[in-house]
Amino acid sequence: NGFELLMASYAMAHLKLDLLLRDTGYKSNTGQRFRVYLTNSLEESHPDTGTFFANWLSTEANEANHIKRDTPVMCIIGNPPYSGISSNNGEWITKLIDDYKYIDGEYFNERKHWLNDDYVKFIRYAQHFIEKNGSGIIAFINPHGFLDNPTFRGMRWNLLKTYDKIYTIDLHGNSKKKEISPDGSPDVNVFDIQQGVSINFFIKTGAKKPNDLGKVYHYDLYGKRESKYNFLQDNNLANIEFQELQPKEPNYFFVPKNNQGQEEYEKGFRIDNLFNQNVTGIVSMGDEFAFADTKEEIINRLNSFVEDNLDENELKNKFNLGKNYAKFILSNKLNLNIDSKKFTEISYRPFDKKWTYFDNKILWRWREKVMQHFLKGDNLGLAGIRHNKEKEEVGYTNVFITKNIAEARLADRFITNIFPLYLYPEDQNSEFLQDKAHTSTSSVQGRTPNLNTEIVKQIADNLSLNFTKEKETTKDTFAPIDILDYIYAVLHSPTYRDKYKEFLKIDFPRVPYPQDIAKFWQLVALGSQLRELHLLESPILETYITEYPIDGDNTITHIQTEPCPPSEEVARSAGGGLSLDSQTQPETYPPSPYGDSLQRETENSTKLSSLGGGARRAEEDNSNETESPENLSPFGGGGPSYTFV
Repeated sequence: NGFELLMASYAMAHLKLDLLLRDTGYKSNTGQRFRVYLTNSLEESHPDTGTFFANWLSTEANEANHIKRDTPVMCIIGNPPYSGISSNNGEWITKLIDDYKYIDGEYFNERKHWLNDDYVKFIRYAQHFIEKNGSGIIAFINPHGFLDNPTFRGMRWNLLKTYDKIYTIDLHGNSKKKEISPDGSPDVNVFDIQQGVSINFFIKTGAKKPNDLGKVYHYDLYGKRESKYNFLQDNNLANIEFQELQPKEPNYFFVPKNNQGQEEYEKGFRIDNLFNQNVTGIVSMGDEFAFADTKEEIINRLNSFVEDNLDENELKNKFNLGKNYAKFILSNKLNLNIDSKKFTEISYRPFDKKWTYFDNKILWRWREKVMQHFLKGDNLGLAGIRHNKEKEEVGYTNVFITKNIAEARLADRFITNIFPLYLYPEDQNSEFLQDKAHTSTSSVQGRTPNLNTEIVKQIADNLSLNFTKEKETTKDTFAPIDILDYIYAVLHSPTYRDKYKEFLKIDFPRVPYPQDIAKFWQLVALGSQLRELHLLESPILETYITEYPIDGDNTITHIQTEPCPPSEEVARSAGGGLSLDSQTQPETYPPSPYGDSLQRETENSTKLSSLGGGARRAEEDNSNETESPENLSPFGGGGPSYTFV
């Protein structure tokens, strides 16, 4: 039996099957049809609307429904569609997918997940028929995200409860993760897509006890496309050297994991549990329109937008906009009443602030519920990602700090979550502040810590300190800012990042509860220094490391990161060179103490701009002022090493 949704594919399947049988010499004299049906696999039936064509469709659907309802299904083979935003939202399959949201009866509490992807629905659809039959086999090739994505843990647990054995051949080739082979050679997808894929066999014999979990066997296949094809052609399940896994709670991964240190790591608190409210960063869908380098630029742009009569295509071409954003802002144009109080700074990338207009008529996803707390008064926000998807050697470097509303990729090219330190009352300063520098003291006093009181109490009890909502000079007290600085230091520790690198790939970081008061205050001091450096507020930034023997306008005209020979005009470090305008050249600057990380971070996350005054070193070694315990670098090893401003 076969099910096909598209008429053209349905007709082609019948044609090719007929040609194949004719080539074998087979001739049918009974008029029996091929058992390939035009139907949506994820729906139960097709209603009859009374027309001739509808009657035919209904008959076709009813025959397919007879198979779905009455025919034992023992083997399901396919390459299901991959679509994160699925159109198959029927009640029947939606209820089946809900089973993947529970682990042993407990809801998984995920607000954002990809369980509605079509390929997940087809796995659940196939599982339904195998469970109904009591035994059978599923063989699918589909995206490999379900193997280790934390939000799929309920799906993995459910599959383990259903099947005796699960075989997965991870074909990798995920260009989004920049996957490469273990030997450093290219890893190519078997299809012309960005998502990595895997071949999966789910086997149910009926012999497994209901409360037992099935066994999982895994194999990684890297390399070029042709070599993967050859391997699959020449091997079978019997001779592939699968690795038997031992999936464990809470995530039940279907990929090999190094669990050393997991018990100790799990004792810490998750940052998303500490901060009561958090949200992913702002998404504009049209950065070149919605963000500007100066306030004047964004004001002029919006005024021109209101006054001019540009059509959708003209807007797209002028600002390099995507297919939906121009239509979005044009539909809001008549209701756009420009308010000077809504122009505000936004943390766009590390060390890179821009200006925007905080209104959901301009910003596609403005995250107003949480971002408002950065506009009603002084605040700080931790910026981090849920799990590190980068190559293993990069490590966890995806954490930053902000005082402003923040864009979705502030801390990483993947989506960043923002955790505000304080929350302001809903009825306070209902109109967003234009200039937070003039926030009143009473306004600040009205805010409350955005912190889980149970976790705060545990920290206070461990350290025998009293928690205060605002920083005080009173002895034996600590405040929200101290907790933030402690976390910021820990998350930038090379020791922490290396020790727990396997777990930092999985979910929001867990931070160890402080046990020693002296070490706690050491880490708070280091975190405070690093926070001020990243916010460009540290007095260290006034210590210049370059000299400019010739005056100029300080415009950067050339960035060179590859090695270059010494020059009489400018002395360069071994890592590359920097030129400003034709007149202004830095006389000397020292080589980077961080080696290749300078080049990588300069390319990825360091802003070069012409603010004047010369080049400042963004991060200095403060080990003489505060000793770094347990090899803790206040600069996080992989974090940004230099900023030229």
